[in-house]
Amino acid sequence: MSEINTPGVEPALFSAIITPHRSLGGTGFVIVMLTIGGVSFLTGLTFAAIGAWPVIGFLGLDVAIVYWAFRANYRSARAFEEVVVTASALTVRRVNHRGKLAEWTLNPLWTRLDRETHGDFGVTRLFLVTRGKRLPIAAFLSPGEKEDFAAALAAAIGEAKRGPTRSQP
Repeated sequence: MSEINTPGVEPALFSAIITPHRSLGGTGFVIVMLTIGGVSFLTGLTFAAIGAWPVIGFLGLDVAIVYWAFRANYRSARAFEEVVVTASALTVRRVNHRGKLAEWTLNPLWTRLDRETHGDFGVTRLFLVTRGKRLPIAAFLSPGEKEDFAAALAAAIGEAKRGPTRSQP
């Protein structure tokens, strides 16, 4: 059987969407906020019972600040980075937490993957290098994940550099 190819659309050799890691989900957030709020409420009641009622306001302010910090953290998690390699293009799309898009399209024939490594931690930074310019990628990933990502991306860039091959029927 032959494959059906859509005219004008190249198949992706590699495609990845990288998002920031967040270990606390929605349910965990509610539990943490209820715990902090409950402890602050009970502590406030204790201080009010001994006559130090202004402390209640500061404890409420603490809860509000923790809530604000978590919400800011979750807003920043909306950012992502998409890397797609085809036979003729390597595209990097980066969307920040506010939805602003930045996009780079590179020629995979003239692009190489550069790694910065640390003896104790492994791969700390990844860059796409073309024409003397370095584009940092995969900043959201841990060192181990960067190593796996780099291996897969390097293989896709190598495949793009080899060019199209014909399979025997």
